Amino acid sequence: MTGVEDLTVGVLGGTGAQGKGLALRWAKAGLKVVIGSRSAERAGEAASAIRAETGAEGVSGADNEACARQADVVLVAVPWDGHAELLSGLREALAGKVVVDCVNPLGFDKQGPFALPVAEGSAAQQAEALLPDSRVTAAFHHVSAVKLADLSLAEVACDVLVLGDDREATDLVRALADAVPGFRGVYGGRLRNAHQVEALTANLIAVNRRYKAHAGLRITDI
Repeated sequence: MTGVEDLTVGVLGGTGAQGKGLALRWAKAGLKVVIGSRSAERAGEAASAIRAETGAEGVSGADNEACARQADVVLVAVPWDGHAELLSGLREALAGKVVVDCVNPLGFDKQGPFALPVAEGSAAQQAEALLPDSRVTAAFHHVSAVKLADLSLAEVACDVLVLGDDREATDLVRALADAVPGFRGVYGGRLRNAHQVEALTANLIAVNRRYKAHAGLRITDI
């Protein structure tokens, strides 16, 4: 299952910066991509923009449910406050599929970003609870949307931590990361460890604000 060339990748939240940026890079790499949104019209507009920018024809738009049904592997890149509601309504559409959650439950105040408590432990664990018939993984939390959107950058240098309890599914998601030039998919542990990966995004935001950068992660010695 580690080959992704023949798979369709769905992106729920594909009109937002992170989802659209990843869809752009996957389309550029030659993968078939379906942009999902609450509005099929907005999804279609985003897909059209990606086709124009990349020259890739295998990009389409649909509402979230149609996106989930059409895709083989589905990225969840929606705002945290809409996470549970969206996934609750897509249980049947996502059954049997590999789901990749990249949502970061963060709050912001005068002191900056901070991790929010999640009853299930993490956004990814909430997804697992809401989607018992899906193969839930967590990945792509620490990738700069700004760099993803800038196609003048031939590569986006970043390691992508992939977490999950299903080895075949995490291998597939690692391959999905590897499809983007500069990315490297790295297994990061069981899904129960997703909380600290999601929370680390607050630290990266603080780094980027201080140093006016778009920092990612690199794992050494592997």
